[in-house]
Amino acid sequence: MIRVLCVDDHRIVRDGLTLVIDQQPDMKVVGCAATGEEAVAVFERQRPDVTLMDLRLGAMSGVDAIRAIRRLQAGARIVVLTMSRADEDIHRALAAGAAMYLLKDAAFDDLLRIIREVHAGRQPEISPDVKARLAERASRPALTPREIEVLELVRKGLRNREIAASLGVSEETVQSHVKHILAKLEVPDRTAAIDVALRRGILQSAV
Repeated sequence: MIRVLCVDDHRIVRDGLTLVIDQQPDMKVVGCAATGEEAVAVFERQRPDVTLMDLRLGAMSGVDAIRAIRRLQAGARIVVLTMSRADEDIHRALAAGAAMYLLKDAAFDDLLRIIREVHAGRQPEISPDVKARLAERASRPALTPREIEVLELVRKGLRNREIAASLGVSEETVQSHVKHILAKLEVPDRTAAIDVALRRGILQSAV
């Protein structure tokens, strides 16, 4: 029996997954969670064989929950099940240790097959869409952690002088970071940079 944990912030999704999974002769849902914190707690208590993990969960993201779960159990098998096609979300989830990245528009038959494959220790084939987005990300220059930090402050409406004071650097350093951000994202201004960063998952949308 494959013991499954379902993590999603929408009850209708959790209930739907539970209904389908519990109809399988070789699977059983042993727990559900609506937040990242709850997911870690339920995982620690139930130790499921496979965890289905959404990414948008509130204060503790799905990626953070994946990292926390894999600190509890290094070999934890986690399948990301999400609406997000953002290349940074895909990269972060797989880098955190997810065994598979699956979009919510996938068929239930595909989800059930992937649960079985992951449980058996096999590596399922990533969809062409997800592969293409990873390849596109690899072809672009990545923002540094400091550049992402600066962009987040730009998003909050801070001016260069305020960003410099917040980070304890010079205003010239901030100007240099902003210039590099615009060049890497191939955009003409800060507003466009924020739009692109949100679309690609570099910045997280407000929950």
